[in-house]
Amino acid sequence: MIKQVLTICAAAAVSVSAMAQGGITDEMMTQIRQGWQGTPEELALQNAISANDINKLSVKQGIEATYDYYFSDEVKSKGISDQQSSGRCWLFSGMNVLRAAMIEKYGLGPFEFSQNYIFFYDQLEKANLFLQGIIDTRDLPMDDRKVEWLFRHAIGDGGQFTGVSDLITKYGLVPSNVMPETYASNHTSGMSRLLNLKLKEFGLELREMTGSKKELPAMLEQRKVEMLAFVYRFLVLNLGEPPMEFTWTMYDAEGKPVSTKTYTPKSFYDEYVGVDLKNNYVMLMNDPTREFYKVYEIEYDRHQYDGKNWLYINLPIEEIEAMAIASIKDGTMMYFSCDVGKFLDRQNGVLDVNYYDYGSLMGTTFGMDKRERILTGSSGSSHAMTLMAVDLDENGNARKWKVENSWGMTGHKGHLVMTDEWFEEYMFRLVVEKKYVPENILKLLDTAPIMLPPWDPMFAEEL
Repeated sequence: MIKQVLTICAAAAVSVSAMAQGGITDEMMTQIRQGWQGTPEELALQNAISANDINKLSVKQGIEATYDYYFSDEVKSKGISDQQSSGRCWLFSGMNVLRAAMIEKYGLGPFEFSQNYIFFYDQLEKANLFLQGIIDTRDLPMDDRKVEWLFRHAIGDGGQFTGVSDLITKYGLVPSNVMPETYASNHTSGMSRLLNLKLKEFGLELREMTGSKKELPAMLEQRKVEMLAFVYRFLVLNLGEPPMEFTWTMYDAEGKPVSTKTYTPKSFYDEYVGVDLKNNYVMLMNDPTREFYKVYEIEYDRHQYDGKNWLYINLPIEEIEAMAIASIKDGTMMYFSCDVGKFLDRQNGVLDVNYYDYGSLMGTTFGMDKRERILTGSSGSSHAMTLMAVDLDENGNARKWKVENSWGMTGHKGHLVMTDEWFEEYMFRLVVEKKYVPENILKLLDTAPIMLPPWDPMFAEEL
């Protein structure tokens, strides 16, 4: 017994010693402190940086004067939307593409689809996706990585284009005045916090349910339906109840009534949009951490259990740019996502990798490339917008790009302008109509996709 205790103590001593070898010693600290010399120049920088916004101090002198808002090819905006304090950029971006086409086709005045209507069903479908995922994995241990991931991502308001295509195809669309926004739809954090808490409670209950091998599946299904009935009531309290039928009057650009009819959400979509959202679009990705000209799929990267996982073709940025230019030249906007927070001047609506000189301010370099930033979690798709314009030089190469945002009139009249260099470094996803995609790229969709786990860095929801 004494021998065992001595052995344990010796092992612990070795462990502590190993940790001590990796810690900061007094000798190391003496060297570390040499990083600060306290010169007059350093003291001046300390005074400036400690009392000011780093971005304001880092703006290159005179760079604002180098920007103009001319674009050689542009699809005109049809009005700026505002997602307010919600993570629904994916929904606004997708629906802005559809409404621009509808306004142009029918010569409408100001018009928006109801984001709240689709958001209601998004939350209901995500609740079912989580609950059914828990049922499917209930035989796995609680610390299994997939189970842990499901509980960490029970529900949220972020998403991507497959949510737009699957939800609209299933539930249709309604005009914004038929199901207007509520405080909860514009400010989702409170609703989301409570719904997350309740769904996780439900998830534990489903994992703990018992019964005979024959009866248990039916018991789980019935209990899930009861849980979803609670979710439905919860959503109605926060968002209102979606209409099954409604009457809508169409007005032209001069504000004159054109027609008044009664619709269901599906019949309204069929009459005024009628696009095959599931099969008419291709999702492209520029991810230099993985092989190009391959198709990838991300497990659970969808909005509904019976929906479609995010399926994308990974391509060099130059080929994606060529398709984007073709779409804009043909008058068609696109769903676009990027790492919007990097090198952003929010006030002027500018995205430029040369806008802020952090290196000179801090006396260092920030030298990672796009691949390295993805691998280290330093960059990834965070926000979706609507790509609508490009400025081409005399050789047909892009100088800058323009997106319609969903932050109200923030930026340049609700838009952001990005240099082509920024586009190449921080653009990740683009959704284009198939008619703008070369045949050799379309044929890649006939190959079996490479399945990636739900915790893959490319899964990150767009907010």
